[in-house]
Amino acid sequence: MISAIIFDCDGVLVDSEVLAHEVEIAVLAEIGLDYEPRGFKARFMGMSDKTFHAALEADGQARLGRSILADIAPRMKARTAEAVRRRLVAIAGVHAAVAAVRQAKAVASSSTAEELEIKLKMTGLWDQFAPHIYSAQDVTHSKPAPDLFLLAAGRLGIASARCLVIEDSVNGVTAARAAGMRVWGFMGGGHMDDDARKRLEASGAERIVENWAEALLLFGTL
Repeated sequence: MISAIIFDCDGVLVDSEVLAHEVEIAVLAEIGLDYEPRGFKARFMGMSDKTFHAALEADGQARLGRSILADIAPRMKARTAEAVRRRLVAIAGVHAAVAAVRQAKAVASSSTAEELEIKLKMTGLWDQFAPHIYSAQDVTHSKPAPDLFLLAAGRLGIASARCLVIEDSVNGVTAARAAGMRVWGFMGGGHMDDDARKRLEASGAERIVENWAEALLLFGTL
């Protein structure tokens, strides 16, 4: 029996991943660090900023022979914030789907608390979840560690085995499974493709959900 549904934010509730990837790949290319978009998504999606930046710094040292973090981090932050301000939208159908959830619900995201508040308030989703909105800053180890999902379940007062997580990244699916929760892979974000579907299936998502219209129907069966 499912008593709580825990939602990732970026690429699940709001269509922000496609904006972030666009900015990040462009900034890295400007300093001579090129990434193939599909491989970039597969490796980095779902990471906290701290973990993501550490991985990029290691790549800079290995591939360029120098530290890059001070060069790229401010540019990425400023350009992503501008892209969010100008272009962020909620993923189609999410408001109706979230409103239909009868179980307890929470957001557990690798974004910072500040970023989450901006995105969820911009798209009219904040009040659907508050106060149960948890960020990477609330735990020592974010996804793919289970800590963030365990925190959300604990604050909701629901056992892990009775929680369903909705995620779009391998890191998120891995974290949910490590927490002992059921997990669906979500394909509705603008950044998703057939490779992403295969990665979600391979990482152990029990079901792949195409969009919020499908999820809304499935919520009725829980």
